[in-house]
Amino acid sequence: MTGDTFTITPELVQEHGLKPDEYARFIALIGREPTLTELGIVSAMWNEHCSYKSSRKHLRGLPTSAPWVIQGPGENAGVIDIGDGLACIFKMESHNHPSFIEPYQGAATGVGGILRDVFTMGARPIAALNALRFGSPDHPKTRHLVSGVVHGIGGYGNSFGVPTVGGSVGFHSRYDGNILVNAMAVGLARTDEIFYAKATGVGNPIVYLGSRTGRDGIHGATMASASFDESAEEKRPTVQVGDPFAEKLLLEACLELMASGAVIAIQDMGAAGLTSSSVEMGAKGNLGIELDLDAVPCREEGMSAYEMMLSESQERMLMVLEPGMEEEAQAIFRKWELDFAIIGKTTDTLRFVVKHQGRVEADLPIKELGDEAPVYDRPHTPSPQRPVITACAVKPPLRDLEALLALLNTPDLCSKRWVFEQYDHLILGNTVQMPGGDAAIVRVEDGPKGLALTTDVTPRYCEADPVAGGKQAVAEAYRNICAVGGTPLAITDNLNFGNPERPHFMGQLVGCIQGIGEACAALDFPVVSGNVSLYNETNEIGILPTPTIGGVGLLDDCTRHATIGFRRDDDVILLIGETAGWLGASTYLAEICGREEGAPPPVDLERERAHGGFVRAAIAAGRLDTVHDISDGGLAVALAEMAMAGNMGASIDTLPDGPSHAVLFGEDQGRYLLALPEEAAERLLADAQSAGIFVMKLGRSGGDALILPEGQAISVTALKQAHESWLPDYMAAEPA
Repeated sequence: MTGDTFTITPELVQEHGLKPDEYARFIALIGREPTLTELGIVSAMWNEHCSYKSSRKHLRGLPTSAPWVIQGPGENAGVIDIGDGLACIFKMESHNHPSFIEPYQGAATGVGGILRDVFTMGARPIAALNALRFGSPDHPKTRHLVSGVVHGIGGYGNSFGVPTVGGSVGFHSRYDGNILVNAMAVGLARTDEIFYAKATGVGNPIVYLGSRTGRDGIHGATMASASFDESAEEKRPTVQVGDPFAEKLLLEACLELMASGAVIAIQDMGAAGLTSSSVEMGAKGNLGIELDLDAVPCREEGMSAYEMMLSESQERMLMVLEPGMEEEAQAIFRKWELDFAIIGKTTDTLRFVVKHQGRVEADLPIKELGDEAPVYDRPHTPSPQRPVITACAVKPPLRDLEALLALLNTPDLCSKRWVFEQYDHLILGNTVQMPGGDAAIVRVEDGPKGLALTTDVTPRYCEADPVAGGKQAVAEAYRNICAVGGTPLAITDNLNFGNPERPHFMGQLVGCIQGIGEACAALDFPVVSGNVSLYNETNEIGILPTPTIGGVGLLDDCTRHATIGFRRDDDVILLIGETAGWLGASTYLAEICGREEGAPPPVDLERERAHGGFVRAAIAAGRLDTVHDISDGGLAVALAEMAMAGNMGASIDTLPDGPSHAVLFGEDQGRYLLALPEEAAERLLADAQSAGIFVMKLGRSGGDALILPEGQAISVTALKQAHESWLPDYMAAEPA
């Protein structure tokens, strides 16, 4: 008996996110009308979120290999070798649309999903990070969304028991109708104990593990592959509900089961739930899959095959087990009070067969569903070239110190302490460098090694010039890792863009991928995992192009690392990297002058590599312990951040040549600020001269004020008040 009898109308096809030509392709593939369940399955597997049909062609050009890369893109997470038989496993994914609709659960389940991606590979999660973008602070929904997302991230991560150690938060009106919630997880495993999703062997049992299946999250992957309009609120039922305590049990049960030798393959039930997990395992192993949905543990009565296959209920896994080890595996999951059910088997048919209540609800070719989904070469147009903004073309509306205070009190540059103090960043006891610095540092087991972790992107650069913006996002992650003393090893990316069917937005995606690829190749910083999130627009207004980069680096000895705060009186302050005073696409130009225009600063990848290597070598040698990279807000903001972090002022005697507003607030790339004792500074200056690296003395640390040339001075207390007040005041205010 075959499947449901249900009339498939063009309207129903459209509701499932399939274009007419895609549906025609599907009909030609199977040679008949599909059942409703089959329509649901193909809509899940061929949507943008699961198939990468608009981006796959361009992603193929990214550098993904290096001697230390064990597993690149294509698995649940990327894997790199960090020595001593240990691997670092990490990935970043988006939960943008669900978080806009239901911010707490959307953000919480985003954290839960990325944690599962990591421990599915056999790793124990040791750290979480995030990158958040919200709309204009004046928008009536922004305050509610900030509150819900931050509480959701903290509520899930804190309860699960993983430290949230880093991240970023930004605001812009282009995110008013479509916020971004990118979650990153990092874990550790033995290099000889890594698990993959590729199913092997014919007739092996397929096992369902974890929480029961409900109706939450149905069409979640399809929703993530569509633009928003005024009806977004109506999609609230598609947002999943997370249970971090159930996920903690699932983690422990999975790791114990993996240690037993029973696991052949494992896949998280994430986007598209049971559909994507089973199809991907079979397709990767060139095997067929047969499922009996009568055996699926459900928490709701009367669920149909369609609902079970598309549910995105959380905290669930799918495994292929060694035959004969079912009872041992079941005993482990029963001990952890989690559901365990044998729901199918692998076959040699290359068919995906789904049975329910004596009926065949789906019988489809598995390879075409999995790794042979449509791939598009969409039309794309490059962004128009913007003019260079010279310093003389920018008339300062404020005096320099007034501008500095104003910048420190802006939504993007203000302290994010209100956010990160709601996250537990000390649980597990291995956090060495907490949020607020250039990169987080987490000790590897008992040390001495450590991992340097960061998330970075500058969307306004990507809007101004996607290629340059993509380069800069990678270079910024590279700099942040070098600034704490880490050797950058690999990245994960989360490519957030607008509607790829619009050539302008598709051009932004293509340009940013090009820039990311060029930077990764030049810096030996390969891409090992990632996620693409498209259709981030509401009423045809797209977000700023936001290719978030999650960087991972290694410290051989995490006790030798640098922090951003001034530590000692009378340290010499050095500037590495030349300053031209680049104001185009800068924070100063946008926030102080009200002008979002101009070309972004160029990125010299050779200099980035040379400067980063020079800085981290000095840190590793124990000669340097105070470093800060210069980024948003330029030199003045970086000096202020060092003063506030160390609760110590500085006297700046000399600045690079040029108009003061350009020199202080220009965002030239590849620069670092260092502070170190006189003797060490002289030695470092000599080393820099030998290496051909530009370094200049700016002044000395000490006192209780930041003093600029010509006697301009401001107390550290005043800097802190401006920096710390904006976000708490905003969140405490009543909505207008």
